[in-house]
Amino acid sequence: MRVRPAVDRVVGGALAVLMGAAVLNVLWQVASRFLLGDPSSFTDEAARFLLIWIGLLGAAHVAGQRRHLAIDLLPGRLGPRGRALLGLASEAVVAVFALAVLVVGGARLVALTLELGQRSPALGIPLGWVYAVLPVSGALVLFHCGCSGAEHRAILRASHGDD
Repeated sequence: MRVRPAVDRVVGGALAVLMGAAVLNVLWQVASRFLLGDPSSFTDEAARFLLIWIGLLGAAHVAGQRRHLAIDLLPGRLGPRGRALLGLASEAVVAVFALAVLVVGGARLVALTLELGQRSPALGIPLGWVYAVLPVSGALVLFHCGCSGAEHRAILRASHGDD
């Protein structure tokens, strides 16, 4: 699938920008506190929000590249067809979780906080924008589940007569 590498590049670039912003934010926090003697009022909150985005987007990105922590005891004992079936089942479970919790639940949280007009105390930004990473990362997980599921189905089709 040609779209997957492009999506991975975009998400990887966004994560690099977020990490750079987090580093600059923390450097400013330290400089304003120890060099200027006047701690910046927004840096703590910005660091928390950046960490939320980096953590959730990073987890979705790493899972999509299959670089997440995994126990491979069972797949290592199965043949190609068994691994593909187990992979399909795993992708289905992850997709159901991502859809229910991250996409649907996250979208409801975003809508509710935007409707209530909740804003962050220091930055003054709508909290719905901070929570928007939930459905975004959920959509990314669903995208990767679809891509991996297609790969598993291709293996099953190719090995159909190998039973």
